[in-house]
Amino acid sequence: MLFGRGAEQAAIGRLLDEARGGRSGVLVLRGEPGIGKTALLEHAAAAAGPEFRVIRATGVEYEAELPFAGLTLLLAPGLDRLPALPGPQRRALEGAFGLAEESGPAGGRLLTGLATLGLLAELASEKPLLCLVDDAQWLDGSSAEALLLAARRLQAEGIVLLLAARDDEGAIPAAGLPELRLAGLDEPAAAELLSAQAGFGAPAAGDDVPADGAGRVPPDVRRRVLAEARGNPLALTELPAALAAEPAGSAGSGRLPLTSRLRLAFHGRVSGLPAATQTLLLVAAAEEAGDLAAVLRAAAALGAGPDALAPAERAGLVRITGPEGAAVLAFRHPLVRAAILHRAPLRQRSAAHRALGEALEDGDRRTWHLALAATAPDAALADALERTAERAEARGGHGAASAAYERAARLTPDRDGATRRLVLAAEAATEEGRLEHAEALAERAGARTDDPFAHAMIAHVRATAHFWRGDHPTAYRLLLDACTPGIEASHAARMLFQAFHAAWYVGEEPVGAVLDRLAALRLPAGEPAAPLVRHLLAGTLPLLGRPAPPLPSARETAAEARRAGAVPSDLVQLCGATLILGRDDETYELAAGLATEARAKGAVGMLPTVQFFLAEAELFHGRHRDAEVTATEALALAEDTGQRQWVSQLASLLAYLAALRGDADSCAALVRRALAGAGPGGAPPAGEPWAQWALALLDLGQGRAADAADRLGPLTTGRHRHHVGATRAVPDLVEAAVRLGTPELAAEPYERFARWAAATGQPWAHALRLRCQALLGPDELAESGYLAALDLHRDSGRPFEQGRTALLYGEWLRRERRRTDARPHLRAALEAFDLLGARPWAERARTELTATGTPAPAGPAAGPLAVLTPQELQIVRLAAQGRSNRDIAAQLFLSPRTVGHHLYKAYPKLGVASRGELADLL
Repeated sequence: MLFGRGAEQAAIGRLLDEARGGRSGVLVLRGEPGIGKTALLEHAAAAAGPEFRVIRATGVEYEAELPFAGLTLLLAPGLDRLPALPGPQRRALEGAFGLAEESGPAGGRLLTGLATLGLLAELASEKPLLCLVDDAQWLDGSSAEALLLAARRLQAEGIVLLLAARDDEGAIPAAGLPELRLAGLDEPAAAELLSAQAGFGAPAAGDDVPADGAGRVPPDVRRRVLAEARGNPLALTELPAALAAEPAGSAGSGRLPLTSRLRLAFHGRVSGLPAATQTLLLVAAAEEAGDLAAVLRAAAALGAGPDALAPAERAGLVRITGPEGAAVLAFRHPLVRAAILHRAPLRQRSAAHRALGEALEDGDRRTWHLALAATAPDAALADALERTAERAEARGGHGAASAAYERAARLTPDRDGATRRLVLAAEAATEEGRLEHAEALAERAGARTDDPFAHAMIAHVRATAHFWRGDHPTAYRLLLDACTPGIEASHAARMLFQAFHAAWYVGEEPVGAVLDRLAALRLPAGEPAAPLVRHLLAGTLPLLGRPAPPLPSARETAAEARRAGAVPSDLVQLCGATLILGRDDETYELAAGLATEARAKGAVGMLPTVQFFLAEAELFHGRHRDAEVTATEALALAEDTGQRQWVSQLASLLAYLAALRGDADSCAALVRRALAGAGPGGAPPAGEPWAQWALALLDLGQGRAADAADRLGPLTTGRHRHHVGATRAVPDLVEAAVRLGTPELAAEPYERFARWAAATGQPWAHALRLRCQALLGPDELAESGYLAALDLHRDSGRPFEQGRTALLYGEWLRRERRRTDARPHLRAALEAFDLLGARPWAERARTELTATGTPAPAGPAAGPLAVLTPQELQIVRLAAQGRSNRDIAAQLFLSPRTVGHHLYKAYPKLGVASRGELADLL
């Protein structure tokens, strides 16, 4: 029975009811130790009843070095369902769980999380699923990340995920997940619990009542228990005996923090047990998996036989569960384990770890216990730990790998070997996202060596940490300084590629400095980076007004690089390089191919980057709805993996699309999302240029030319003026400045834009240059400029820009009192804007057309697909191709039931009832 938890029980009941109806839900229960989190999980299991399948896992404080330990425990009942998952996802989980003979390269953190979602959905395919995770703050980092990613994507699977976690501790940030914070019981409920515990001494599972019961609380102790417990259920059941044992009049213990007070209470209970039992409990506390057989073997080596377990069971400190041969020892509460470990001297803890290491057969667990027992350098043990780290990395457990490398460094006798392992630990910590720890490890390694290559590796780690925090200037300086002449050219190329990425956000001068260093590299024949370097130089130098070699096609460069051994992730830079010089069709082809390849191979961590470039190409080609679908999916993936840079970029790109539609509220919300959180020193987020362009386009579309010019002036002349968005925003600045009667505001940006357009050799870029010329004057040359621009637009496949040129020409003709000549151009502009859903521009064209004396047609009714969300549209398109729900789910990283749910919502909107009708409609 629970006391005073009616609201919490009701919240859990609502989640269970929704899951019975097919909806999924997540709740994080937070609170201090002993507040009743475990009891609420037990209540949920009881309330679910036989209607639900229930799976459980518990985080263990000392399992952080074992990658996917918690996830393996939770998903063990579903391992027989692994064959139902798509190939890349199945292989990711098999590698994570050590089931594959050869784990190969890690499938990536995102893919493992998506595979977790897929397996949970499979377990929920026959009945609703209840997942209970206790002490989630102690899940190993790999398990926590996979589980949280799956939690954020739960939709229509019929799954309830409940996570119990301590306040502000461990690996469960649970960003974006609903939380329920547990406070102490109110005074009546606390008194009721204390009375029930004292009067009946009934054992119960969870945090609220001790397993051994307790006698009646003496009246003089009762008041102190209620005062010191502060409504904490565990304290209400554990403190009475501890306080009753204190000398009369003592009140010093009440000054301790409650957690420390409870630990002392358990300490006292352990101290009263026989010495052999205390030894066995210490071994059990040091053993992370609850493996009873291993605990008994290790304890026997220290002189504690199996009969020493009984007193601990009678005292209610531990319990044994599971079948014979696979029995598990579990502590009454994590504070019992903590009390046992904290009270034991270092010598005894080391002896327990050594005994466990000798008793275990599993290689990695054995190695870790022996390492924890070691008190002096041990080369063989350090080598074994490095092999453990390598296996952890192969399974995607970068946090575990970092811990193993770091411990191996401590045990390494020679200085250079220890330094190398510290660098490896720092690199793994960077992969895990523990940037501060990675930098601390790098600093320790740097203080131990003068080797230039080691310092280059250390600088690379530190630069990566600064880059992902948004400190691009520091990352740039670190990388450029580290590329000394002694560094091997192939490694220098990789560092300079990253330096270029950092410099892109710093300014033109740093970009030029990186390009100079890349141009000076003498890469050996057959080096995969060589064609990529040539392409980057050819695509970027013209933007800086510098001579450059001819730009080969991206297809040719990619093929050459692949023949030399480049992997898909190496080719992502090509997408950006082709965009820089206006080769948008090549960007589209390359990015679409890389995205398809990434999905097929499960390399989904690179998808946000590739999809950003793909969405840009789709936008520039007038495929606005496609761009929205692509960017929306990519934004969710970027948020799932904490890729803050791409969250900013993608949100600002979506803001531009909202501005184009005239959706001011969505545009403003997306800009806020893109610009949330400046970098160190107030550095702007990566999406700042696109965000400013989006707001300026919204202003311009709604007739606020002055506001648009105020945004576009700094964008096109400031430190980001070389960015793709800033370069292509120049025609908007020209239009705004001319409307204000201050064309001089756009003079310098226009000159740069004209040089860039000439360097691209693209007809559409020349069309925009001619449009700018027509706007800027002289007036007698305006008509020839507009006509030449429209001629170039005709086959460029850019309907939005073609419509804007037609609109500006029509407006000019009307001002020249040539109304008849203006009408066909205004009609063409109106038709283009209506088809694109560019409402502000359509209204402007409609107003102009009406002003010529011809009534403008009403706007077209929205097409049936316009009512779908981006995700619904993506699913509908794939369904129309005849793909099954399972195939669509694999493609979009959803569960099949979620796909079915979206189709169920989409069919009525479209007025269809089958996939065949969808195909006809599309």
